[in-house]
Amino acid sequence: MVRALTRTMWTADEIAQLCYEHYRTRLPKQGKPDPNREWTLLAAVVKIQPAADQAHGITNKPAQGDILNDSHAEVIARRSFQRYLLHQLHLAAALKEDSIFVPGTQRGLWKLRPDLSFVFFSSHTPCGDASIIPMLEFEDQPCCPVRRDWASKPSEASGDLEAPEDTERCEGLGSPMTKKMRLEPGTPDGVAQHQSFGHQESGPVTPDVSGSHVTAQEQAPVTRTAPGDVKVVDIYRTGAKCVPGEAGDSRQPGAAYHQVGLLRVKPGRGDRTCSLSCSDKLARWNVLGCQGALLMHLLEEPVYLSAVVIGRCPYSQEAMHRALTGRCQNVSALPKGFGVQEVKIQQSGLLFEQSRSAVQTRRADGSGRLAPCGAAISWSAVPEQPLDVTANGFLQGTTKKAIRCLQARSRISKVELFRSFQKLLSSISEDKWPDSLRLRKLETYHEYKEAASAYQEAWSALRKQAFGSWIRNPPDYHQFK
Repeated sequence: MVRALTRTMWTADEIAQLCYEHYRTRLPKQGKPDPNREWTLLAAVVKIQPAADQAHGITNKPAQGDILNDSHAEVIARRSFQRYLLHQLHLAAALKEDSIFVPGTQRGLWKLRPDLSFVFFSSHTPCGDASIIPMLEFEDQPCCPVRRDWASKPSEASGDLEAPEDTERCEGLGSPMTKKMRLEPGTPDGVAQHQSFGHQESGPVTPDVSGSHVTAQEQAPVTRTAPGDVKVVDIYRTGAKCVPGEAGDSRQPGAAYHQVGLLRVKPGRGDRTCSLSCSDKLARWNVLGCQGALLMHLLEEPVYLSAVVIGRCPYSQEAMHRALTGRCQNVSALPKGFGVQEVKIQQSGLLFEQSRSAVQTRRADGSGRLAPCGAAISWSAVPEQPLDVTANGFLQGTTKKAIRCLQARSRISKVELFRSFQKLLSSISEDKWPDSLRLRKLETYHEYKEAASAYQEAWSALRKQAFGSWIRNPPDYHQFK
């Protein structure tokens, strides 16, 4: 982004426009999708402060820690943000006044300046639980925000509009799913309906349901109506599969197809992935912070997001709240500084130009099949090499022979972020290190992560109370130095 927002009051459309403008003007052509046959997603972290600044993480998407195993846009945006936080800690350690961090109350620890906050943007609803949303019998806006009063009675599900099982993210406008829908007699035209309830900027609505074993049938009836007498006829499917140990989906026709509130692994072709869905990861960050375990060694408090903004797409306020905060709302006994955040959730009415639906609309008469872009671009507000373009987990253009070479590593791979963390520590006198780093000699990435005791205690409490089936990497996966 050329500039971040320089005031504490903002709208969802302003956040979206800022991110889209950065994509158009600051990111290179390399790594971007073919505008006529490929689509992608965009995610970013935007800093909000009283003075001008920049956005700090933006993207369109093994045991040595040198490969990106999860290239979903939300995950790469968060890693780009961590790279920015590392740079800002370097500035703080060098006593530079322009750092976002100020000294904490304990030796060797820093905290975020109180006048700053961060907003997370994604051009599409996160995969997983947040994507299990009502489908309306309506063409231009197939899914409007859900209201609590719709979800007060069990559904009478109909299988008339069942989606394909491999549907991952129906993008809405012009999608194959949308073409199956029809307008109710007497319904106003699509534009008017979109303008009246196409996006929502109110705060989250606490759902009537709780726990992780509530069916979609109980959550969103399919025979009741939305504003404008538009019927909820089904739910959008998510391609994310339930993790082992969870109850699993019923796969019944209509709104009972999915069970909501469950942990899910990322959708995709080929071997089943072990990466949890973006809905699950955002929920975890909302309790543990976006900084991760390594940076908690140097921080007095986690770095939380103040808001999440979603671009124009099928969307449900109820599902977003359930997925990001509702599943964790009863988690307690967390270490000092940690807590379940009441993150503000909003939707913009602006469509991303390279979204699936936007590309489909442009090529309505075109031939050939749409495909997701195979590359991911990340950008961080750091002075050295802010751009990073990857494909298949390594820098784009890497040959098979060069896969394990230093030149193939993404700058936001685990091993490179660990190297940046070690470089930061080497710039600080050991007598100024926090106790967590001085009590015993640490060598491997795994040892450093486990030594962040407050973070690990919070993570353990979250797993025990809400996410017991979370898939964890084996210890030897993180034994690199």
